[in-house]
Amino acid sequence: MKTTSVMIVGVGGQGSLLASKLLGRLLVDEGYDVKVSEVHGMSQRGGSVVTYVRFGEKVYSPIVTDGEADVIIAFEKLEAARYARYLKADGKIVVNTQQIDPMPVIIGAAEYPVNVLSELTAKGVDVDALDALSLAEQAGSSKAVNIVLMGKAAKQFDIPYDRWITAIENTVAPKFIEMNKKAFDLGYHA
Repeated sequence: MKTTSVMIVGVGGQGSLLASKLLGRLLVDEGYDVKVSEVHGMSQRGGSVVTYVRFGEKVYSPIVTDGEADVIIAFEKLEAARYARYLKADGKIVVNTQQIDPMPVIIGAAEYPVNVLSELTAKGVDVDALDALSLAEQAGSSKAVNIVLMGKAAKQFDIPYDRWITAIENTVAPKFIEMNKKAFDLGYHA
């Protein structure tokens, strides 16, 4: 069984830690050897963050290197572009179309790149984009973007829908379970 490499990338405060915990728990429950890295980057709101999740029969390291990621789950467009070099030639980026301006853009030292996703597609990157923020709000909270994206990304894994729902029930705080199940469903069917 080959080792599968996943990167979860975004901006601090978007819930990448919960997304990686959910994926890690699901994969352990499915019987895989799983390695999940700590969040790397500025975990305070606004900084770029990345978490690695690797799974297979036996995994020795959680770190994903250039050209090794099977799936990148990007919580923001610019983060998809920033980490695209890690994607395998036949990999896929599942990305939220939301734009969150990084500090250089906020202070006027840079401009947010135009056409980020179409440029990735033009380079041959398989991009699966959706407006996860709107779907999260439809589910009940803008903070559920992470779970909407996990729903969309779920189709990249050979794991039944109901197992994902069980993992949500076992990972999310009880008062947020129903909202997160709805967010996952909206992403899954988007």
